[in-house]
This record gives sequence, structure tokens and C-alpha cells, in this order.
Amino acid sequence: MKPLERLGEARLLLVTDPRPDLADRVRAAVRGGVDAVQLRDKHASREDLLRLAEELREVCEGAGALFTVNDDVELARLSRAHGVHLGQEDGPLAGAREALGPDAVVGRSVGSAEEAVEAVREGADYLGVGTIYATPTKPEEEADGPALLGEVADLGLVVPWFAIGGITLETAREAAAAGAYGFAVVRAVLDADDPASAARELRSILDASSRP
Repeated sequence: MKPLERLGEARLLLVTDPRPDLADRVRAAVRGGVDAVQLRDKHASREDLLRLAEELREVCEGAGALFTVNDDVELARLSRAHGVHLGQEDGPLAGAREALGPDAVVGRSVGSAEEAVEAVREGADYLGVGTIYATPTKPEEEADGPALLGEVADLGLVVPWFAIGGITLETAREAAAAGAYGFAVVRAVLDADDPASAARELRSILDASSRP
């Protein structure tokens, strides 16, 4: 299955943070139902991340999951990732697609319905929508609240999108009820005693929601 076809079925995205047992936790997470994994490490060099990126890509491919990297188009190319995720300040999507090829998955972070519409117009294959709830992962970001999810859901977007920012087992049901198409999570899975079980529980919340 090509990356864009896998993306069409994705509802649960795991964004990583640095930890020594990351590969083992990602392996458990994809076994539990994570559809896509995004490697994010704001401090490590590209050279330091390359080996990890290659390892995580192999883990994801073995489970039929997508693997992307955050921000770094060149790291995505070198590691043969399935794509890249870009923030609002990370340059045009067309440049990433040109570097990675037509089958690559290119995502965009958005913080409003207007940004969501613009990102789709620009050619984004999927969106990360938020920050929805306050989160220590990005303490500088102001939380938009679940109302944003309803606004984006009402747009009827033709691409998958994932609520991000403070999505945990405690907030997931509210986010799903507000209209979230999917979840992008960090601590809810990576900090869990059993990442596979946490992923399964989050998937069950999405599967039980009335939308999409």
C-alpha cells in the first residue's frame, strides 16, 4: 500500500519525544493501533537522528504504519521516510514534495479554520490541528480549546486531520465529541505503562465517535 493510501485510513498519529527506549515503545504503539509515527526531536542533529529515523521507519513498515519526520525535509529524504510534517514557518509544501517525490506524504500544522483551508489549498495531504489543550510538550503555545475542532470538522475537508496538543485518555472523549477526525498524541501513548493498550483505548474512542 502506498503512503498516501495508508494515510487515508489513518486516525491515530504518534508524535515522538526523545527517550532511550523510544524504538521499543513505538513498536508497541503500532502493534496497538497507531497508524502513523512522526519523529520529532528539536535538539538533536540530523546526523544523530538519521539512524533512529531508519530504525523507526523499519518498525513502521513492518506494521503497515506511516513514518514521517518533523520539519526536516532532508532527513526525510535520507532516511527514506514516507513523508514530512511542516509547521506554519517551515516553508512551502511544494518544495518538500519536489524533494521527496510525488508519493510522499506532506503534512501541515494549523491553528485555525482559515489556516486549515489555506493548507489544503496549498496541497497538504493531512493537517495537525491545535494546540487544543495545554500541554508541557509545547508550554509556549496557547490552547485553542475543543471549539476549534468543531470549526474544522464543519469545513468538510477532503484530507485527514488530527487534533494535537494535550490529547490524553482524559481529554480524548471530549475531543472526539467536538468533531476530531483523528488524534495526534505524545505522552498519552509514550508515557503509558503499556503503550499498545493505550493506543487501543484511544482507537476505541475514535471508532465510537459519531464523526467523521
